[in-house]
Amino acid sequence: MSSKSNETKKLSLMALILMIFTSVYGFNNMPRSFYLMGYGSIPFYIISAIIFFIPFAFMIAEYGAAFKSEKGGIFSWMEKSVGIRYAFIATFMWYTSQIIWMLNVSSGIWIPFSNAIYGKDKTNTWSLFGLDSVKTLGILAIILIIVITFVSTKGLDKIKKITSIGGTAVALLNILLFVGAILVLIGNHGELAQPIESMRSFIDSPNPSYLTPISMLSFLVYAIFAYGGIEVVGGLVDETENPEKNFPKGIAVSAIIIAIGYAIGLFCIGVFTNWDATLSGETVNKANVSYVIMNNLGYQIGAAFGASEAVAIQMGNWVARFVGLSLLLCLTGAFFTMSYAPLKQLIEGCPEGLLPKKICEFKDGMPINAMIVQAVIVIIMIACVSFGGSKMNKFFDILVAMTNVSMTIPYMFLSGAFIAFKRKKEIDKPFSIFNKNGLIVFFTVIVTFTVGFANFFSIIEPAINGDWVTTIASVAGPIVFTLIALILHSRYERNKKLGKL
Repeated sequence: MSSKSNETKKLSLMALILMIFTSVYGFNNMPRSFYLMGYGSIPFYIISAIIFFIPFAFMIAEYGAAFKSEKGGIFSWMEKSVGIRYAFIATFMWYTSQIIWMLNVSSGIWIPFSNAIYGKDKTNTWSLFGLDSVKTLGILAIILIIVITFVSTKGLDKIKKITSIGGTAVALLNILLFVGAILVLIGNHGELAQPIESMRSFIDSPNPSYLTPISMLSFLVYAIFAYGGIEVVGGLVDETENPEKNFPKGIAVSAIIIAIGYAIGLFCIGVFTNWDATLSGETVNKANVSYVIMNNLGYQIGAAFGASEAVAIQMGNWVARFVGLSLLLCLTGAFFTMSYAPLKQLIEGCPEGLLPKKICEFKDGMPINAMIVQAVIVIIMIACVSFGGSKMNKFFDILVAMTNVSMTIPYMFLSGAFIAFKRKKEIDKPFSIFNKNGLIVFFTVIVTFTVGFANFFSIIEPAINGDWVTTIASVAGPIVFTLIALILHSRYERNKKLGKL
């Protein structure tokens, strides 16, 4: 009876595919990619799935199966594969990517808030105490960090409900995008708003900032970022029925569905969005483009079926309100989780003495001291970025660039440790996909090089065009936090030698 019960709890192939899909597929990636590259973003998504997503997901699956009993997550994986110093630097950098994410979202979350209320992004007109919009968003972001940190120390039960509702609403956005595009296509008798003139339409970008080879190659980091979230795969191997057969199949099928889903979504945006007419304005940026595009969807549905201008505008505003409310709920729930979960994993993974003792103290299951320090760091970074003198578009460009770089660099450490992991015979590997040395080395190099290549061009592209601020901001966070990790590790090694640990 008990064995039958255990079997029913296992994930079927279809359930595994759905779980991977919901963990990885992100709605916001499509509007942002269309804004940057138009139809030209589609090949990048397909190539990234082949050379990054599938092999990296298999690596994560092998790590997860081998270290299923370890509490420290990716820290334990790399520590046992390479060593404590490598693991700590990589995990600390992964943790700092969550800080950069908080920096980005604390300022960007006011855009869905504005859309939920007004049906459009009005943040560029907001002003507190006579300050401009960038500084105003900075102040609001600082207040948000303080509130979330305070509330997170008191309990998170209600936040889980918000996350669940937000997740469902975001799933509905994808349906709205696909169905809405079909309606517009029918209403416009098959005519595309963004015309496909030749195969060059799937290479060239309508965005004048993405016409050079280097700027196009820099887009690769956005495609890789769109496949983020695959870390969740590591914990699903043991939860899957017949994992040796179903897991590789599940990852391969998921990757194909996700890549095709992104490609279809990007094409759907072109059905109702003409880049020059809708996205070339000065008020459009990487943070608000999703709302601009979905507002346009509502407008175009109305226009395609003969609605008056006023009605079409209202339809667009109500679609934008739905998008704003959906993403606001989703981001709020995610923000509360991110305020403590990465910290908790970092602290639980590190051996005693590696982090300062006060930081590691828990109260009611929460690392309160660490959360306060984290909040102070994020507030300082917000102040530096928002009060550094930047226009709204540039402000969000910097935040997005920082997020993409900081959240993808840790993938290089995880893939780079894979050869050492496979060579350690003492590590029990109940699940193995890469069995030949040649394949292990080949895919380790391919994945690590792809992420490094994408980040290199993403970092240097702004500087080549004279935008040194974005380039410096993209690398400043990872470099500073890596130095902090090295200092903490040196302190740990010194204390070990002195017998203080």
